[in-house]
Amino acid sequence: QPAPTTFIVNVIHVHPGKQEEAFWLIQDVVHYVAERKPGFLWSNLAKSSDGLTVVNIEAISDPGDVEIFFSDPVFLQKFRELDTVSSSEFHIYTVGDLVLPKASA
Repeated sequence: QPAPTTFIVNVIHVHPGKQEEAFWLIQDVVHYVAERKPGFLWSNLAKSSDGLTVVNIEAISDPGDVEIFFSDPVFLQKFRELDTVSSSEFHIYTVGDLVLPKASA
């Protein structure tokens, strides 16, 4: 049975030619959170091979952490900078099933 880990999944749809800039901006946001917010557990940041999106998959300790993050004016300013190079989808998920590979014989 998986622990009820909470994830933020932020899919960032970048404006043409702005994938690198969007990546740097969300990277700055995530590092800001990682250095200052106790609810942060880890993050994976990735760029799509087609150049159209960047994704942040971030584990946090509780769904309420999102409200704490967005109540920080510096965080909010950094996060809103993404609007200059992208639009984004922001969703919060809780793990319902954890699937691991079977052990090799």
